Amino acid sequence: MEPKTYPDGVTSWIDTEQRDLEAAQRFYGGLFGWTFTEATPPGAAVRYVVAQLDGRDVAGLSGPAGPGASTVAGAQDEGAVDEGRQGSSSTWNTYVAVSDADAAAARVRASGGRVLEAPSDAGEAGRSAVCADPAGVTFRLWQARRRPGAQAVNVPGGWNFSDLHAADPAASATFYTEVFGWAFDDLGFASMIRRPGYGDHLEATTDPDIRSRQKEFAAPPGFEDAIGWLAPAGEGEAPHWHVSFTVADRDAAAAAVERLGGAVLSREDTEWTKTALVEDPQGARLTISQFDPQGV
Repeated sequence: MEPKTYPDGVTSWIDTEQRDLEAAQRFYGGLFGWTFTEATPPGAAVRYVVAQLDGRDVAGLSGPAGPGASTVAGAQDEGAVDEGRQGSSSTWNTYVAVSDADAAAARVRASGGRVLEAPSDAGEAGRSAVCADPAGVTFRLWQARRRPGAQAVNVPGGWNFSDLHAADPAASATFYTEVFGWAFDDLGFASMIRRPGYGDHLEATTDPDIRSRQKEFAAPPGFEDAIGWLAPAGEGEAPHWHVSFTVADRDAAAAAVERLGGAVLSREDTEWTKTALVEDPQGARLTISQFDPQGV
């Protein structure tokens, strides 16, 4: 099977920084059925593991390699170390594919954002940078080499979407349009983030039936180009990039979260999905989402 590739401007990878990497592997392995492969060389102060489903890359997890270590590797890192980014609470990070990380970082600066960590090589896997938009929301750039990005997506246990919860959605849309060429379609409940042309890429590569399948479910126009959603941050919620994972059964997955030491914070049923906002045992929040179209 040909690897799934990501054109410039498409969200392509996610990872989480955890204080206790072994505990994180137990939780996510139990929740999603992930297995893990080492991506850092022996003896590194920081470990980075790649989670997989049936041998396909899903996401990354990083954490200290042993007692006293406090740095966290990032970006599918196979040698480089992301210094000093470990905070008091775990987080999930979202990466955007770029063909040239240095040029993309320059666009971030020119559009009012900040480059928190300049582009650097992550071994043979690729080249990455840590950035923040003008509102201070962090995101990362990924210039792929050996690792093109997530391979198991939109399947139970796989990454579904990353959504931007913004303090000022209009201002955020302006910034990301300038940097990545995104388009935003207001659907009322939220704005769909599209990378124009992405549907053509998927149809020509790994998903030739994407348009006919989406037509069957009466998906919104342009959904083949969708890479996420933009919505106002909730009351008391800090703006951030938020990750969602597909599950076969929302309620069964929510029960597993609690059994494994996490917490279920809320549940919601919509016209298309059954979701739950959950928190892992180390504080990282994510959404689990069951596709359940009503009346289709």
